[in-house]
Amino acid sequence: MATHLRLGWIGLGSMGNAMAKNIHKHLISQGGQPLYFFNRTASRGDALEALGGTRCQNVAQVASESDLIFISASDDKAVESIVEQILSLQDLAGKAIIDTTTIHPNTTKALAGKLRGRGAEFAAMPVFGATPTAEKGELLAAFAGAAAVYEKASPFLKGVVAREVLVVGEEPEKASLLKTTGNFLMAGLMEMIAEAHVFAEKTGLGSPVLEKLLELVFGTVAHSDSIRLTTGVYVPGKDQAPWSDLDLALKDVGHGVDCAAQVGIQLEVANTALAHLKRAKQWSDENGGRKLDSSSLYGVVRQDAGLDFTTDFVKKRDGEE
Repeated sequence: MATHLRLGWIGLGSMGNAMAKNIHKHLISQGGQPLYFFNRTASRGDALEALGGTRCQNVAQVASESDLIFISASDDKAVESIVEQILSLQDLAGKAIIDTTTIHPNTTKALAGKLRGRGAEFAAMPVFGATPTAEKGELLAAFAGAAAVYEKASPFLKGVVAREVLVVGEEPEKASLLKTTGNFLMAGLMEMIAEAHVFAEKTGLGSPVLEKLLELVFGTVAHSDSIRLTTGVYVPGKDQAPWSDLDLALKDVGHGVDCAAQVGIQLEVANTALAHLKRAKQWSDENGGRKLDSSSLYGVVRQDAGLDFTTDFVKKRDGEE
């Protein structure tokens, strides 16, 4: 067990916080050092600090104190900023940085080149799954980077933050490309399930029997997506956080559409889903910036069928009936 390693974590959003807590608990259980961490909004680290994690004052301090550094940020610009702060250190030789953020493959490739030029290794490890899955340590991770980095990190991956790690290769951008592919597949599946639920409602078939069909024939992922619609997760309650934020979905599906355009192809289903996600964002803006889940394209599909954006379930939950 590689408990002699000093581990650091940068970025404590919903997903990052869940993964960081699981790694910290594992470190302590194995007699390792506490996890070093930093988050721009300091209060996001209070729970991790209460577990015994070591709070750092900035990104550079985490990188200085750690041998293996994980990043979990919101988008490409945030990761680029974090890496620039890591590059401000004089000595990076032997350090390994693993980015769990979903960013554009081109960004991943560029950052890997910068860090290798300074003697550090960079790997990409975007993850599949929403916050509840991250909290249980059951994400699917896609890893691409040097074999030595994977060997160093592997004790903290499967069984700690992930149910399985899919090793894509040694070029970090390949993991980002796989995650991008998975994202437009998931967006396309959500689009079809949203349309199926609207079809069931308008024809009188009803959602319960459709949801049972999805469970029995199409499996766990399709059934989970259906539940996000029928239980109102697509429009979280005003005191609830999204399972997977709409803004991140816009970024993620957008990356897939862009990657396809770069090689001269059109992702028609992804384009449809992206257009619906953009209209869901407009609905959010028109409703006081209300937070929406990535499944909120369902509301747009409903509107196009002459239904309200919000279901009766959501209206009753929010006291609007």
